[in-house]
Amino acid sequence: MAEKPQVHPELPQSDLPRAKHDAEAAVALPDDELRRQKRMKWLLYIVAFVIFQTGVIVLFSMTVMKFRTPKFRVREATFDPFEVQTSNASFNLRMNAQLGVKNTNFGPYKFDNTAIFFYYSGTQVGSGAVLKSKANFRSTKKLDVAVDLVAPASLAGNSELERELSSGILPLTSASKMNGKVTIMFMFKKKKSAEMNCNMEVNTVTKQLQNVKCR
Repeated sequence: MAEKPQVHPELPQSDLPRAKHDAEAAVALPDDELRRQKRMKWLLYIVAFVIFQTGVIVLFSMTVMKFRTPKFRVREATFDPFEVQTSNASFNLRMNAQLGVKNTNFGPYKFDNTAIFFYYSGTQVGSGAVLKSKANFRSTKKLDVAVDLVAPASLAGNSELERELSSGILPLTSASKMNGKVTIMFMFKKKKSAEMNCNMEVNTVTKQLQNVKCR
């Protein structure tokens, strides 16, 4: 028996434009989704870049652009001549001191002429000076200074000084204030003062400087 041909119902003419529109929308939907995904991807890139730039700026401002106070300290010393008299509590020493200006900034530190004072038990026993110069960025500038340490007449017969000289240890302190200016990236400048406050001992037996401690 012969099969009957299948008959497909035809859409009414009024439904043809709507069916065509639905088909076009179905094709266009993936393109819209693709554009939306691209926009989201670019937005994520922009946000990530802004976060990265912010981190770089914060790190830069906290390290490179941060102004730090240099440190001014006594490093070491030798002595010549060296005269000590315990009987009348007196001393006359030529101290060849090496000082250091430690600059941890990312730029040079230019400082002015600076005086350094040495004391025994609050009494000034010597002084020296350094000429204006410059400590390069993240480096230590070494300065050689000759200082005559002499016990003044006010210390003559001082029993405490006599006892310390007899023990072979002469305790001293040093103080100074160095004024200067730090320059970062050749245009950002700020005044900075480095203060010296050191305790030390002169060993009268070995003729050496020891136990130097600075704050």
